[in-house]
Amino acid sequence: MPERNLQASLLAIVVVALIASGIAPTDRLTWLMEVAPVLIALPLMIATRHSYPLTLLLTVLITIHALVLIGGGAYTYAHVPFGFWLQDILGTLRNPYDKIGHFMQGFVPAMVAREILLRGDFVRGRRMTAFLCVCVAMAISACYELIEWAAAVALGQGADEFLGTQGDVWDTQSDMFMALIGASTALLLLARWHDRQLAALRPH
Repeated sequence: MPERNLQASLLAIVVVALIASGIAPTDRLTWLMEVAPVLIALPLMIATRHSYPLTLLLTVLITIHALVLIGGGAYTYAHVPFGFWLQDILGTLRNPYDKIGHFMQGFVPAMVAREILLRGDFVRGRRMTAFLCVCVAMAISACYELIEWAAAVALGQGADEFLGTQGDVWDTQSDMFMALIGASTALLLLARWHDRQLAALRPH
C-alpha cells in the first residue's frame, strides 16, 4: 500500500507539472513537441498499472525524466532557469539543460528496456542484457535526432527552440554521446538494485 501511495503521488506530480507547464509556455508548438513523450507514456502507464505494474525504481526514473521533458517544454531547453544556474556554476558557454535531457534520454530508456527484456525472459546473461539495453537507448536517441532533423526541414527557423542547438554544429553528435553516457551509467549503477525489485515482482 505505501508503494501504491507513492506511485499515485508521483503520477499527481507529473500531471500537475504538465498542466502548469502548458498554461503559458514560452512557445506552444515547442512545448507540444517536447512533452509529447509524456503525453504518450502517461496514459499507457495508467492503462497498464494493474496488468503490467512497473518496479518502483523504474516509476521514479520515468517521473524524473518526465519532469525534465516538461521543464524543457515550458521554457525551451536553451532557456530553462536551472540550466542558466548550472551554466554559471560550471562556466559553460551554453545552457547545458539540453545535455541533461539527452543524458536522461539514455539513462531511463535503458532501464525501461532492461525491465521489459528481463521480465519477458527475452534475453539471458548480464552482458548481453546490458548490450541490448544500450542499443535500445541509442536507437531511441537516433530516432529523436531524426525527428529533430525532420522538424528543422519542415519548420525552418521555427524549429530553433525545439532543436536547442545554441549554435553548436556538433550538437547532434554530442546529444547521442550524452545518451550513451546516460545508458551506461544507469546500467552500471542500478542493475543490481533493479534485479532485486524485479525479483519482488515475480510470483512466489
